Amino acid sequence: YIYETNAIAYYVGNNQLRGATLVDQAHIQQWVSFADSEILPAACTWLFPCLGLMQFNKQSCEKAKEDIKKALTVLNSHLLTRTYLVGERITQADISVFCTLLSLYQHVLEPAFRKSYENINRWFTTLMHQPQFKAVVGEVVLCEKMAQFDAKKFGELQKKGKDVKEKGGKAKEEKPQKAKEEKKKEKPKQEVEEAELPDETELALAQEPKSKDPFEKFPKGTFIMDEFKRVYSNEAEKVSIEYFWNKFDKENFSIWYCEYLFPQELTLVFMSCNLISGMFQRLDKMRKNA
Repeated sequence: YIYETNAIAYYVGNNQLRGATLVDQAHIQQWVSFADSEILPAACTWLFPCLGLMQFNKQSCEKAKEDIKKALTVLNSHLLTRTYLVGERITQADISVFCTLLSLYQHVLEPAFRKSYENINRWFTTLMHQPQFKAVVGEVVLCEKMAQFDAKKFGELQKKGKDVKEKGGKAKEEKPQKAKEEKKKEKPKQEVEEAELPDETELALAQEPKSKDPFEKFPKGTFIMDEFKRVYSNEAEKVSIEYFWNKFDKENFSIWYCEYLFPQELTLVFMSCNLISGMFQRLDKMRKNA
């Protein structure tokens, strides 16, 4: 993917817009950068309060006006002997600088202000009457009276933006809530359907006779395994072993000592643990009695 406006403009442009020679290409990039760094920041600082997009700061606004004047002076001097910024045809330099100046010419560059920049005015009006420019930006109406900061308009726009944001937040909260309620309604239906229509596996399992616990008829015994585990975990080995032999129920329990047939495979502790765990899983019915 290609992103950033200047990169996209370069990609979609033709050789004329990009520049025929390396020198022209460098000059075009020079003016594109000039628009981005020298005009655009000051234009936003001046314009945004006038459009109600940000709070007015007199000091910042006055500085922005001076920065715009400096940039326009440079541009006006360059266009004194030129129809276009680079070469004898429209290039990306003209497009970029024109678009950066467009809002200024529409809102704040009133006739008295722009009177000193005749060369820029000539260049700007030439471009805005080109069919290709009109197709994109439409009919451009030049500013007749400099826009000013309107505190009332700013307050209304801020309130409107806040209301939209709050409504959006409420809508987002309501949607998940509705989705949850719908899921709750659907879930019992699904459970009923599943209960009413058991699959083949469930039917087969239901037909099999239930296995009986082989130790069901055995007496429970007096040795309580959980109590021994508690002593073994919290007391010294000597105490826990003594407890084991004192409480061990010989009538109902037995002790087994096992050796693995392939001890060479038990070189690491986790290997032994895995085998023991596997054995316990297969002897699950002895879990309460072993």
